[in-house]
Amino acid sequence: MKTDGVSTADSFHRAKPWRFLFRSPGKDVAQFILLIVVGGWLISLSTARLGYYWQWYRLPRYLFRIEAGRLVAGDLIKGLFFTLRISGVSLALALTIGLATALLRLSDSFMGRLLTRVYLEVIRNTPLLVQVYLLYFVIGPILGLGRFASAVMALSLFEGAYMSEIFRAGIVSLHKGQWEAAYSLGLSRFDTYRDVILPQAIRRILPPLTGEVISLIKNTSLVSLVSLSDLALQARVIAADTFLTFEVWFVTAAIYLALTIPLSIVVYGMEKRFKVLT
Repeated sequence: MKTDGVSTADSFHRAKPWRFLFRSPGKDVAQFILLIVVGGWLISLSTARLGYYWQWYRLPRYLFRIEAGRLVAGDLIKGLFFTLRISGVSLALALTIGLATALLRLSDSFMGRLLTRVYLEVIRNTPLLVQVYLLYFVIGPILGLGRFASAVMALSLFEGAYMSEIFRAGIVSLHKGQWEAAYSLGLSRFDTYRDVILPQAIRRILPPLTGEVISLIKNTSLVSLVSLSDLALQARVIAADTFLTFEVWFVTAAIYLALTIPLSIVVYGMEKRFKVLT
């Protein structure tokens, strides 16, 4: 919109130039540093009132230590490796379960739609904690599953239910003309999904799917309830043995953030890129 050759946006910018001071990178950095300082002051104030004394110098040995001249991973890093392992296995299974569930829900099979509907309602309306306990104490012994397999199955079924809705939403968001064009070329339903529908749907579902990966990594902390030595269990044991409660859990939170923040940045970048493409 223009008025006398000058756009409304330009006149607004000239009228109120102070508004753009808050978008300066220097001010953003200063505000972030101020937030950190205030947060640190509040934490130190609360711990002082509790009579707690920080002992950060005792913590590095639980991250890395030197044995026989070699750098060895500490208990927290070992827990991190286990968390990455169970996350990777659970993610592969969750993606498979999610895609299969979505395709069954969109199929012409009445039993397929019924079973997947029951599965989704049961999983999405019960807490993951309850599912972990049921799979470990009830279903696991019946099927001969160990602790690791039970935890992986619980995480996979839980995340697979949510991923299935992401897959389904991406598929149904495509125009029906894509199906008609594929059928007009003589493609089967399987070939249509493989060559036409899924390649286009993937672009739309990648951001929310990556968000579920972040959720999966965070939910792995619940497997410590069945005595699996993941990052959360290692942190709990160290805090109980050393009484370094604040230090251990702050470092543990930082490790989880180091895993999830890069994924969040990837999600943000993909959303911006796909928004430009569309």
